[in-house]
Amino acid sequence: MSERHLEGKIAWVTGSSRGIGKEIAFQLARKGAKVCVHGSSLYSSNAFGEAESLEVLARTIEKETGSPTTYVIGDLTDPEVVRKLKEEIESSFGPIDILVNNAGGDIGVKGVQAPQAGKPERNDAVFISIEDLRKILDRNLLTCIYVCREVVPGMIQRKRGVIVNIGSIAGLVGLPESAIYATSKAAVHEYTRCLATMLRPYGIRANAVAPGDTVTERFKASRPLEEKRMQASGSLERYGWPQEIATTVEFLVSEASSYITGQVIRVDGGKQTWPA
Repeated sequence: MSERHLEGKIAWVTGSSRGIGKEIAFQLARKGAKVCVHGSSLYSSNAFGEAESLEVLARTIEKETGSPTTYVIGDLTDPEVVRKLKEEIESSFGPIDILVNNAGGDIGVKGVQAPQAGKPERNDAVFISIEDLRKILDRNLLTCIYVCREVVPGMIQRKRGVIVNIGSIAGLVGLPESAIYATSKAAVHEYTRCLATMLRPYGIRANAVAPGDTVTERFKASRPLEEKRMQASGSLERYGWPQEIATTVEFLVSEASSYITGQVIRVDGGKQTWPA
């Protein structure tokens, strides 16, 4: 592939104000795509000190990559907001060719400033509060569905486009904690399979990436870290890094993966090796 093989493509990366989503946006822009970053507020990128604001982040990506970059702000759990954001992007850049549904996280109603970076206090399958349960399902599953409902019809009409939904290895195993988050990500995986099957006749691909434990600023704020797993390379028995997720997404939106659809791709250093 050429260094800027995504030149001429327009990409929307949801939940890209920080963490994995931010690195995906950078990576697609490095490869030539016009990128729209997204956050729930102008300052969501500053929650863990990753950028002063969403506007600053967009300007930084544009300056460092040479690719036009814009930003949109809004709550993707509101279908009407999603509709307006899609229209805003297409008014600025044109039809969306690449959709990366990254918005999500094991974050309850108190938000990321709560203890453990927002993880619900009762975070199991039974005793989690109804408010936290709904928030996590909305944040991870419904945002993905609402955005697809707005963007995919245009892709069908044009018979082109590619979708990558960000799941999690949590959605591929039973967990005593983070159970509703795991459930929501399992649903994202299945939604991706259904979407891919529906879109095959139009030549539109849809895949999911399931990251393992990946070091972001929120990840570091949400739990005790195992120092022996903090190395950047030289072992697979370590944490992952956002760049490793981003390059996988790049592959899945490129022509190098032109015959891959409906798959859940783990990026976890082999932590899980059973069938997805």
